[in-house]
Amino acid sequence: MASTTSEVPHAFLRHNPVMSGLSDVYNAFQERRERLGLSNPGLVENIAKEVQRDTLTTNLMFSGLRADLTKAFSLNPLFQVSHQFAMGERLSPYTFAALYGNSKMFAQGNIDDQGALSASFNWRWNPALTTKSRFQIAPGATGQDMAQFEHEYTGADFTATLKALNPSYLEGGLTGIFIGQYLQSVTPKLALGLEAVWQRAGLTQGPDTAVSYVGRYKTDNFVASAQLQAQGALNASYWQRLSDKVQAGVDMTLSASPAAAMMGGPTKEGITTFGAKYDFRMSTFRAQIDSKGKLSCLLEKRLAAPVMMTFAADVDHFTQQAKIGVGISIEAGGEELQDQQPAPNIPF
Repeated sequence: MASTTSEVPHAFLRHNPVMSGLSDVYNAFQERRERLGLSNPGLVENIAKEVQRDTLTTNLMFSGLRADLTKAFSLNPLFQVSHQFAMGERLSPYTFAALYGNSKMFAQGNIDDQGALSASFNWRWNPALTTKSRFQIAPGATGQDMAQFEHEYTGADFTATLKALNPSYLEGGLTGIFIGQYLQSVTPKLALGLEAVWQRAGLTQGPDTAVSYVGRYKTDNFVASAQLQAQGALNASYWQRLSDKVQAGVDMTLSASPAAAMMGGPTKEGITTFGAKYDFRMSTFRAQIDSKGKLSCLLEKRLAAPVMMTFAADVDHFTQQAKIGVGISIEAGGEELQDQQPAPNIPF
């Protein structure tokens, strides 16, 4: 009886020319994908990570004084706490943080001296599906409270993501920001994808939608990426490894802003940033300059195994402003950690 039942779908496909044709097309497509040997292209927001996160100094800059003290209690599972003392622009005087992670979950929480709390919790259901959540609560009526939920599916040659930022149905209608992302490897070097955004601030306002298109081309020595947004903004980047220790990149953003009616059309605004990174034996040096005349550099030097010093400086030639930052990071751990292996595949 079980054998007869299992043969029904195959018999149906053989006697239905439409379904049989679709099945043949699907099977041929799957075989072609397997022959190409495509790899996972990563996330849409990471298409320019080599330039924006690794080479340029933009996300690493700070001004003032900063000291980070980290104590690791375990590596598998990973458990550590840290204290940050700071004095400078947009830096909290004191922040306490703790994190815990293993192969299935990752949890992290931060709280500063003003009572602002931020927390992240990620859970890996299986090797392909991971759920991520992030919360932020600030004291007072600052309007900075935030809740974000994300589901990420990692396939063999694609990545699909669904995000919800401050979703709510309490007012009788759906509000918040909802984002869908999909990135597919087309060839071993080329990946194409899109990002769709649906947002609604309140029930009295209509929803807004936008679609962005992204592309990423990667080889062993260089990576080129581009993102075209619905409003007409274009972001393009190029990264290249010049040697084992030197890498350089350029990032360009061009947008069209509506001008006054008397100007007769939109005006174009843009900025281009050039950056380079050099890895020494015990230190890393980054430098960048943009088309608006701002020069930045950042030096990270490891004085000893647990101690790292950071020097940051930038000069804006147009506004005649300069900023400097100095930081020290100390990582401490007991002797028992020397025999432990780090926890594998933590869903950060």
